[in-house]
Amino acid sequence: MLISIIVPVFNRADEIDEFLVSFVQQTSKNFEILIIDDGSTDNLKEVAKKYQKDLNLKYFYQQNKGPGAARNLGMEKANGDVFVFIDSDCTVPREYIENLENHLKNEDFDAFGGPDTYKEDFSPFLKAVNYSMTSFIGTGGTRGTTGKTIAKYYPRSFNMGIKNKVYQKIGGMNELRHGQDMDFSNRIYKAGFKVKFLHDIFVYHKRRTSIKKFFKQIFNWGVTRINLAKIDKDMLKPIHCLPTFVILIFLLTLIFSFWFHSIRYLFLFEIVLIIFVIGFAFVQSALKYKSGIVGLLSIVTLLIQVVAYGLGLFYGLLKSFFSKKGSFITGFSKKYYK
Repeated sequence: MLISIIVPVFNRADEIDEFLVSFVQQTSKNFEILIIDDGSTDNLKEVAKKYQKDLNLKYFYQQNKGPGAARNLGMEKANGDVFVFIDSDCTVPREYIENLENHLKNEDFDAFGGPDTYKEDFSPFLKAVNYSMTSFIGTGGTRGTTGKTIAKYYPRSFNMGIKNKVYQKIGGMNELRHGQDMDFSNRIYKAGFKVKFLHDIFVYHKRRTSIKKFFKQIFNWGVTRINLAKIDKDMLKPIHCLPTFVILIFLLTLIFSFWFHSIRYLFLFEIVLIIFVIGFAFVQSALKYKSGIVGLLSIVTLLIQVVAYGLGLFYGLLKSFFSKKGSFITGFSKKYYK
């Protein structure tokens, strides 16, 4: 059973170097890698092709069309029985392919998702981002990392896979810049395929981010949730609205506490609750990463995540009332990576 690793890349030559090194080191070699260059202007092609002597690697170039279109080209060109999507800012442990082969041989599923995690050499800020993006307190378990969830699990394109037959039945991903993988997972479920979360099929997710980039990214994900709801209303659940609800309630109680004495007690209760939550996050993160600095930074990333997502969803909801029927909402687009 051949496994096709499909990687969309745009101007990330330094990342793809690290990515490919981790596949050279795999304990099983029964895979091919398809690098889909989505219009890069750096030396990505040269970096990728230097690994062709060590890997079954194919390089394809297209004009910039977005990650969904890049993955679609990858599926069109792939020869494997299984297609695996991994983002270029990830690396994998040496047993990634071997462990996946064992699952495919011994278990019955048509599509899968796996978790993302960190490596010890990640910076304190990247570890803090990892905490807020993977902890139950940060996501409600919707990314599947903890095994606990209060919303349906959807595999995500930083680490997900499908059998070829799934692609043959439902086709490729849509044109959304953000959320095309969520829509793809939803269509997989709707088509009746069996989806499984594989705990030991993980990637090291070295997000190239800063506070500013992190805010923009999470804001756009909030906007994307409205777009996903336009496609299928089942993709918008109460948990997705929770950050927006928390922000609105906090602001309203803050405003009304100036006029109504009784509201002040509610506002003080909210402050105490927030302090408790961020205190818990600090302790949990500091213990996990064995660093008080990471614990403090995790408070920052967690607050950014809640505020950015809540504002993004609210922005998307407001814009949807004034947009044309069937059109998608966009968030940050200009200088998105700056």
